[in-house]
Amino acid sequence: MEIKEAHGACHCGTVQFHVRLTDGLKTARRCNCSYCRMRGAVAVSASLADITITAGADALTLYQFNTMQAKHYFCSKCGIYTHHQRRSNPQQYGVNVACLEGISPFDFAVVPVNEGQLHPKDSAATGPVVAGHLHYRPAIG
Repeated sequence: MEIKEAHGACHCGTVQFHVRLTDGLKTARRCNCSYCRMRGAVAVSASLADITITAGADALTLYQFNTMQAKHYFCSKCGIYTHHQRRSNPQQYGVNVACLEGISPFDFAVVPVNEGQLHPKDSAATGPVVAGHLHYRPAIG
């Protein structure tokens, strides 16, 4: 499935947005840092200028931790993470694919998992390091 733009919303529909994706769904990935490991979302990339909150901006809540560089946004009513400004690339948002209309994290057979426990900004790595891959195979029958 190839998409360039999508409408998105949190679970309760309070927060709604329109996004133009950097490279469609090809940037789908997860992360194994302490926060992302618990959150469990698959995210795709968008430039900061390419997401527009169309409803519920006042319901978005910001969460930051550790270095306070990444900005994680979620709906204050239903608690769903919608997007975050990346620490690894502050000019990008990671957008929760589960919030995108017609997309599910289970649409991806394989999702790379970035090494977030040793962040690229905290090491000699020149970019994201893939720690592994998450596989999804639907049950047959």
